[in-house]
Amino acid sequence: MLDLLIKGGNVIDGTGAPGRRADVAVAGGRVVHVGAVDEPAARTIDAGGRVVCPGFIDIHTHYDAQVLWDPAMSPSPLHGVTSVIGGNCGFSIAPLGARHVDYVMKMMARVEGMPLETLQHGPDWDWTSFADWLDRLEGRVGVNAGFLAGHSTIRRVVMGDGAHDRANSSQIEEMTRLLHASLAAGALGFSSSLGEAHTDYDDRPVPSRQADPEEFLSLAAAVRDHEGTGLEFIAAMGEIPQERIELMTRMSLAANRPLNWNLLGSLSPTEVYKQQLTACDHARRNGAIVVALALPDLLHMRAALLTSLPEWSEVLGLPEAERRRVVAEESARARLQAAASSLLATLGSWDLLAVAEGPLAGRSIASIASERGVGAEDALIDSVIPDALPVTVLFPSLTPSLGISPESWAIRSKVWRDERVVLGGSDAGAHADLMCHANYTTVVLGEMTRDRGLFDLEDAIRRMTDVPARLYGLRHRGRIAEGWFADLVVFDPETVGSEAPRARHDQPAGSMRLYAQATGVDHVIVNGREVAGGGELTGDLPGTLLRSGRDTDTVTVPGGA
Repeated sequence: MLDLLIKGGNVIDGTGAPGRRADVAVAGGRVVHVGAVDEPAARTIDAGGRVVCPGFIDIHTHYDAQVLWDPAMSPSPLHGVTSVIGGNCGFSIAPLGARHVDYVMKMMARVEGMPLETLQHGPDWDWTSFADWLDRLEGRVGVNAGFLAGHSTIRRVVMGDGAHDRANSSQIEEMTRLLHASLAAGALGFSSSLGEAHTDYDDRPVPSRQADPEEFLSLAAAVRDHEGTGLEFIAAMGEIPQERIELMTRMSLAANRPLNWNLLGSLSPTEVYKQQLTACDHARRNGAIVVALALPDLLHMRAALLTSLPEWSEVLGLPEAERRRVVAEESARARLQAAASSLLATLGSWDLLAVAEGPLAGRSIASIASERGVGAEDALIDSVIPDALPVTVLFPSLTPSLGISPESWAIRSKVWRDERVVLGGSDAGAHADLMCHANYTTVVLGEMTRDRGLFDLEDAIRRMTDVPARLYGLRHRGRIAEGWFADLVVFDPETVGSEAPRARHDQPAGSMRLYAQATGVDHVIVNGREVAGGGELTGDLPGTLLRSGRDTDTVTVPGGA
């Protein structure tokens, strides 16, 4: 008897091939047949009118700490994500050691926006080796999860308080030895950063930013000795200097592995993505593989923008009855309107400011004003002040000067479909009080594919399943095929999407995070077992802790032999 039978869905298998009506049979955690199935099953799902596709793979998360108290790694599974990779940007929480816990916690709090009180009130950080850390997670993850070993953490463990100095040859050797041990234990690879925005709790550059090319290349070379490993790197926040383009190529060749860097074009003051993508071309010409990560969405960040205006800050701090009185008073309203008008010079468009909570959550001020037939300033006042609601600012990545015009969407579509680019960059588990992009998968299926037509559905699914799986060598994941793991999503193509992120206080110490619910996602299956359905988590934890070599295949580069 089958464990699960998904009947009559439009099966889009992740390869880019056209969808076809078929049944998907599951037994022992794997797909055993795709086609017409007439066999009894312990459970049958009627997928008529639905799409059945592989589970989505989010290769850039920071769930390293959150997984300790939230093994489901929410809200990612609600959006069809069945595999995640953490430890990015050089910031892992293993290897460690008691005397480094305080520094690493504070580094994660600063650079990844994890509330320090949450890290301190969560489970104890009492492991030392990467092996100890992985063993703690084995058998208790809701989705498949693998982790990279981070450069800044390794550097701190080896160099202690001197981690902000230049490393000598013996220190580089010790870092390399520690990386070897982490990779042998199952780390999926090595991550690092030269990003100028990455500073620690004391406003010093994070340790990896002090490394010389010799150090980067020694650590990259260690990766080639371990099966199923890779590289992840932060090159720069804007234009990439030529020496860093060359460094990424040399790292890829030293490791004989692809290097994934991020984040393409995000928050850049000018349109620099074309220059950034030359890093991929330089690598290819020299026999290496360098791939850019791109968030396939606008960057949504909750901001204290209105409280920066004295006229607004004063009113928003009043009791509710007083706020409502001010809104109705003509002279006070005029002052609020004038102050709000000054925001337009900063924003460029009222389309880039949205209500963050309440019934209008996710709606832009421009759309509310249009619907009500009022000016944008009035729409903002009436939507935000009575309930003192926060706002979200949208940053139009890739094309800042074009905003969110039709021309800008055409450019994003072209870039996101570029073969030098892999989709992702959710940062899930990090900056949780500012943003929630764990929902990028349902945003792509809904807004970007169905509503805006930026992707064909088959191609959108391929780019979020098979492409990242093949980049990281995830064995038998990323496609629906006989013998492959049953990581599956069943969704309604007419309604799939994401709700606006809303605040909840459910982390240790009660700290706030933003959390987005999905719409139109009926079932999310990991290794043959349902982890989410109808917008709710099931509580089951069937995920595999992905270990290099055991769960991943080696992906090499043409010039790395």
